[in-house]
Amino acid sequence: MSQHPMNGPAIVSTEEPSANGGCVIGVDIGGSNLRLALADMSGKVLARKATSTRGIREAHRILSLIREGVEELLLKTALPSSALRGIGAGAPGVTDVNSGVVIATSYLMGWRNVPLRDLLEETFRVPAAIDNDVNAAALGESWTGAASGNSDFVFLAIGTGVGAGIILNGLPFQGKSWSAGEIGYMLVPGLSSNRPERDKPGPLEDLIGGEGIQNQWKKQWSSEKTTLPSELTATQIFDHAISGDALAAAILQKTADVLAAAIHNISLVLNTPLFVLGGTVGMHPALRDATLAVLASWNYRSIPRLEFSSLGSDAQIVGAIRMALDAAHSPRAAALFQNK
Repeated sequence: MSQHPMNGPAIVSTEEPSANGGCVIGVDIGGSNLRLALADMSGKVLARKATSTRGIREAHRILSLIREGVEELLLKTALPSSALRGIGAGAPGVTDVNSGVVIATSYLMGWRNVPLRDLLEETFRVPAAIDNDVNAAALGESWTGAASGNSDFVFLAIGTGVGAGIILNGLPFQGKSWSAGEIGYMLVPGLSSNRPERDKPGPLEDLIGGEGIQNQWKKQWSSEKTTLPSELTATQIFDHAISGDALAAAILQKTADVLAAAIHNISLVLNTPLFVLGGTVGMHPALRDATLAVLASWNYRSIPRLEFSSLGSDAQIVGAIRMALDAAHSPRAAALFQNK
């Protein structure tokens, strides 16, 4: 288990760079986008950059994009490369935090055993830290987001896919084989018959992930059931459920039933009082309201709180900045700076 400090100043964008004491880079590696942010040593974001990664799977090409992005951000803020003190990165997959190796990414990228930390440190000659992107988001929410001040909570990222970042006793929990929180592969008895397979969406993901909800809509759609088109996104389906479409309402209710069961089961195991909902699907108000109603109907002694992410799509990048700041003050920093 890595140990990230959970207290610190809020991340606030500014147009007046102040990085006399150095700067760090936060990186969010996604299947369709690469996002970078340069921050000073207090955590203030000084500049940002986003680049498409569509069709790019090779690790060396992603590393090239990161290098180009860092150079552009340093130029934009008029900072020399010597000002860089650390870099943190979130990757979409199972990540060994201790060795700095991305063991396996989602089917969108297909990485296997990529030594990302070493590659970043060799490129930039500063200490680096990496973690799963959802764990990074949980760290961001714990530091300056919706879970600030909470030592135990679960961050649920529900977008195209489904994942969880777990914070216990104020520290990220990744598990012995670094796959804690891979809840997309949870079995859903009575609803999912597919055996979990790596490189494919898991059973829970098939039901409550964005693509899974879209597929359910297509399978159940007919002109007799609804006047809506057969091609809708998950959030559009939820919007129409609020407006009174019967088929959309049924799919929303099924999604809420399954999500409530997943939250209940996780809560029984971890006894966390707070779940932070992130991702485009997870942050839809209709889904949270319907899920809370299901949980309340079961009349258990305590119902976990469901809060929306306050950082939104910035959660991963904020967590990556926190990781970079920790790396900059780690014992590894002195050894790397000697050769910089």
